[in-house]
Amino acid sequence: MNSHRHFLMHKPYGYLSQFVCPLKSKKLLGELYDFPPGIMAIGRLDEDSEGLLLLTTDGKVSEQIRSEKIEKEYYVQVDGLITNEAIQQLQQGVEIGIRNLKYQTQACSAWKLDIVPDFPPRTKKIRDDRHGPTSWLSITLTEGKERQVRKMTAKTGFPTLRLLRVRVGQFLLEGLEAGAVREVENF
Repeated sequence: MNSHRHFLMHKPYGYLSQFVCPLKSKKLLGELYDFPPGIMAIGRLDEDSEGLLLLTTDGKVSEQIRSEKIEKEYYVQVDGLITNEAIQQLQQGVEIGIRNLKYQTQACSAWKLDIVPDFPPRTKKIRDDRHGPTSWLSITLTEGKERQVRKMTAKTGFPTLRLLRVRVGQFLLEGLEAGAVREVENF
């Protein structure tokens, strides 16, 4: 019998994807739900990012999901009206910096969303329309470097304003409100 536990969570803006932090001013996942001992986030979403986060007490499952076999899809609001050229650059991969080293991202799926996603407003306002137009993209990766999506869109000239992970493999963010947690049988 498997005694491990697994959870889906909609990580809200402003929280770290961790349970301990030496900085007392940071908001941590354990403030949102009474998770069991030994729980770990599978992959991370930075403090400014939102969306689907998988959590488990099983380290082997964590490794499998973080592997390049599992797709991670993000909806990204960028500054400006995205160009076809920028989308092609994202699709083909761009050079970004990872810990002071140059890194070429892998080819990925990227396209402009025709309809603005219907997400509730973020707790901290991004900006208003006086600052110019924005675009929403879908970007699906099989890798996950530190702040990769943000670095990729910035490299193409369209900085990220808001980023939400909407899918990890077969699991969807849909139906989970910000801060909500749902236990699942397995991943």
